[in-house]
Amino acid sequence: MQVTETLNEGLKRGYEISISAAELDTKVNEKLVEAQPEVEMKGFRKGKVPMALLKKQFGQRLLGEAMQDAVDGAMNQHFEDSGDRPALQPKVEMKNGEEWKEGDDVEVAMSYEALPEIPEVDLKSVELEKLVVKPADADVEEALANLAETAQDFKDRKKGTKAKDGDQVTMDFVGKIDGEAFEGGSGDDFPLVLGSNQFIPGFEEQLVGVKNEEEKDVTVSFPEDYQAEHLAGKEAVFSCTIKAVKEPVAAEVNDELAKKFGAEDLAALKGQISERLEAEYTGAARQVMKRGLLDKLDTLVSFDLPPSLVEAEAGQIAHQLWHEENPEVEGHDHDNIEPTDEHNKLAERRVRLGLLLAELGQKAEVEVTDAEMTQAIMNQARQYPGQEKQFFEFIQQNQQMQQQLRAPLFEDKVVDYIVELAQVSNKEVSKDDLQKAVEALDEE
Repeated sequence: MQVTETLNEGLKRGYEISISAAELDTKVNEKLVEAQPEVEMKGFRKGKVPMALLKKQFGQRLLGEAMQDAVDGAMNQHFEDSGDRPALQPKVEMKNGEEWKEGDDVEVAMSYEALPEIPEVDLKSVELEKLVVKPADADVEEALANLAETAQDFKDRKKGTKAKDGDQVTMDFVGKIDGEAFEGGSGDDFPLVLGSNQFIPGFEEQLVGVKNEEEKDVTVSFPEDYQAEHLAGKEAVFSCTIKAVKEPVAAEVNDELAKKFGAEDLAALKGQISERLEAEYTGAARQVMKRGLLDKLDTLVSFDLPPSLVEAEAGQIAHQLWHEENPEVEGHDHDNIEPTDEHNKLAERRVRLGLLLAELGQKAEVEVTDAEMTQAIMNQARQYPGQEKQFFEFIQQNQQMQQQLRAPLFEDKVVDYIVELAQVSNKEVSKDDLQKAVEALDEE
């Protein structure tokens, strides 16, 4: 086997690999010797079939395997000797493929872009600022008020008062289509919050303004895609008898409210809210600090980037942003989207930082544990209620999806490793200042 360099420009590499017919023949013979003990053929005992007969019978089929093994072996040996790491899967072509016949040497052209050498970074010299926000009493009280709203009750409005959007009306109703009542179209003492969209479109709006003891006919049409096919697209008239009109009132902030949310008393609930707010503030502050860290790292390192990785990343960015602007279009049913200079610039930053963090993580032996991956999969599975098991099995069988889940976990662990080494100073700020800093992340 002979490997000859044909291209060495920047990160681009090209090689010609020549594998002699004799080498291929040797590999075929090795495969035959390996298989011989298990081969059975009429007229011979198991494992006693002559090698010449085996080669005649199976040699042609094993030649292709031997050729692939030889090429793979040559590539692996090359990467081991050169120290190169390809940015993407190398492109391999058989140069004499059309003219090749058994007994000829094999000529293969291999090309790829090598990953660059990543310069050393003195992480201990990196200076970072960590925003610190302590939950104020006012923040806790605001959160308590929001909880009270979610636990709202309803009290009777003054007799004769018209129902407003957000009020609860208690009613009896009977629905009819073409004058005939239909199954599932009636109810007694049914409490309906106007504006909750609990009923089909157009129903609740017609009850705004009704009063206690009033009778009201509501005319609506079932949607064309309604789940009950015998009702889909049909017009119905609901005869409603209003039995009560109630206005919403926030629950009182007391021990009873606390118990509704699983706390022992109001003081315990306030403590839980304070802890939750602190965790939220800490998470937001970490995102701000992480952006600051990435900005600093981006200015500390400079190296050549594999064009193929930048091009792929720019295309992905352009595609994603286009779909955000055109949410009505699904999949790839659209013209090709050409990346702009801004997309390319962002892609270069992402690729540069991605390669740097990967290098730092590898040197620090950062790993994502099986337990961390399992937790990440479970978190994703919660988005598919009732199908958690199927989602879990799908991820286990899909290497690409596993990598998509592992990548952000790995990045966060590398960031944590860098932060431990960096010089971090705390800066106490208000909740509003933290919010502004978080909003600024989305604007960049």
